[in-house]
Amino acid sequence: MRVLGIDPGTLTSGYGIVTEEDHKIFHVASGGISPSAKQPFPKRLGKIYDELEKIIEKYQPQVVVIEDLFVSQNIKAALKLGHARGVAILAAVNAGLPVFEYAPAEVKQAVVGTGKAEKKQVQLMVKALLELPKAPHPADAADALAAAICHIHSSRMREMLKGSASLRSGGRSAVRTK
Repeated sequence: MRVLGIDPGTLTSGYGIVTEEDHKIFHVASGGISPSAKQPFPKRLGKIYDELEKIIEKYQPQVVVIEDLFVSQNIKAALKLGHARGVAILAAVNAGLPVFEYAPAEVKQAVVGTGKAEKKQVQLMVKALLELPKAPHPADAADALAAAICHIHSSRMREMLKGSASLRSGGRSAVRTK
């Protein structure tokens, strides 16, 4: 499975592509999309969309994972972040790809083992899990890779649970009707 993770932002949107083969995760590509802060906001969103379209075309992911919105005290910043998320979702949907969303705490839990991990901890664990020579840069790319890794771990867990439910029901559906 090839997964494109996206950590949306209006100043920098991180992206990271990983592939899972034989229960091992490999780094394919990562980086940041950083439109000029001097550009009008709609132009920045257009740049993010255009770059994501190119990344999707080049790396051909099977699914897209987008880190969910983290709401802080700054409502205006949260709204702008929501626009960036919308652009990322649109790029994925227009490419015909399924989109999955995970809360930042879920991503941190899956990669570091605690939902309250610091950015630096996420970077170091992504580096270790993907056996990279150095931590991904920018930090947004590490967050995007972490989201992709989180999805792979979650997909494995869903498959295991599905198999477990099937075994318990003798291969039949676990849902019974009267």
